[in-house]
Amino acid sequence: MTTRSIIVVGAGDALGGAVARRFAQEGFDAVIVRRNAEQLEPLAAAIRAAGGRAHPFGVDARKEDEMVALFDRVEAEIAPIEACVFNIGANVRFPIGDTTARVFLKVWEMACFGGFLAGREAARRMTPRGRGTIIFTGATASVRGREGFAAFASAKHGLRALAQSMARELGPQGIHVAHTIIDGAIDTAFIRDNFPDRYALKDQDGILNPEHIADAYWGLHAQPRDAWTHELDLRPWMESF
Repeated sequence: MTTRSIIVVGAGDALGGAVARRFAQEGFDAVIVRRNAEQLEPLAAAIRAAGGRAHPFGVDARKEDEMVALFDRVEAEIAPIEACVFNIGANVRFPIGDTTARVFLKVWEMACFGGFLAGREAARRMTPRGRGTIIFTGATASVRGREGFAAFASAKHGLRALAQSMARELGPQGIHVAHTIIDGAIDTAFIRDNFPDRYALKDQDGILNPEHIADAYWGLHAQPRDAWTHELDLRPWMESF
């Protein structure tokens, strides 16, 4: 076994992948998680090519048995979990009249309930050791519900409340719980293909670079406990707020 691992739930091609790479650079075993394990192979290969250690897992973050098994296996076979990042988005837009119960529940399961499962399982492993970092990725919708985003905003508000409650409970036990508000477009293929006008602002530093967000996540983990940040806002300089 190596000394420490990070579990990134929602390790996609942008922010989740950048966080996994950043922690791998610091010697962490990067446990990268999404529903389809095959989609993680390029990220795993990139981490390994850079000299890091990567372990891809196909897990549905909404399924309690799968999440418990994931955390058990990482602790038993890879390394003690020192950090956990919950990074599932579920950003969908529906007018309220078109928002079905199925849509609302699915978004809540992905963006809020999955965060509860990840946070609970991380806390169960970290608390006996008296150390660890749990980071929940939020969005503008965590603090402001816009038209057409009732399902997404309610889930993200719930995730923020979860983070606040966990921070108050776990901080005295040595666990740093943080919530980030990513307020702006991230440099992804989705933004490039669907919002070309916004993507054109990249040359002016008008959209968020995933690597720079990952640096901030590493900074959260590295903070001494006498100066912990609970909530961190990250936005491009030109973003209004």
